[in-house]
Amino acid sequence: MEHILVVDDDSQIRELIRTHIEQTGMRVTEAESGQQAIERLEGDQVDVIILDLMMDNEDGFGVLRYLNNRGLDILTIVVSARRQEQDKITTLGLGADDYMTKPFSPMELMARIQAVLRRRHPASGRSSLVVRLNQMVLDVDNYTLLIYKEKFTLTLVEQGLMQLFMQNPDRVMTKLEIYQQVWQHERYDDNNLSVYISRLRKLLERANSPWEIQSVRGVGYRLTGAGL
Repeated sequence: MEHILVVDDDSQIRELIRTHIEQTGMRVTEAESGQQAIERLEGDQVDVIILDLMMDNEDGFGVLRYLNNRGLDILTIVVSARRQEQDKITTLGLGADDYMTKPFSPMELMARIQAVLRRRHPASGRSSLVVRLNQMVLDVDNYTLLIYKEKFTLTLVEQGLMQLFMQNPDRVMTKLEIYQQVWQHERYDDNNLSVYISRLRKLLERANSPWEIQSVRGVGYRLTGAGL
């Protein structure tokens, strides 16, 4: 049974999320502050964190930093009223797997929880998936990308995006198609997607690779470059 930690200082929002999650049979624990969330994490195993950003007594950014400092690889979906692109960049840079803005649809949140769980725990019985393209090697199960001899550790979403691009080289992928394949739901967030694309572009630049993720105006993106 998956264990979900809901972290929000609004008791009504916590209750709303709890009700929908428990209807699926998953276990729910609540925390009303970042500090309380950290205490819960120190005492129990958690599969997914639903995390608000604006809270007293340690905010959501502090919780994400705690996860990083402790090396805790826990799926995290931020649900916040903060809509600025910089907040999303900072949050995703700290390792969050998804970002939703308030007000939100509980059903969409449930779809996103199920999607991150499916990506983290794929169907059993298959061998480890490795995707190779030119001098790039993506180890899907271990979230690592090897470019020439340099290894990069990816987040869950970054891994999903690179897998999609590497399996479809030089092909234009629409934004909706990318969201359906990687986030596994229909309603895409253009800001979320652009933040992740920007992170992958910087990664390719750091590796001095001849490949880039190119924007196709009004349509989407494609991985292109020499030898693809």
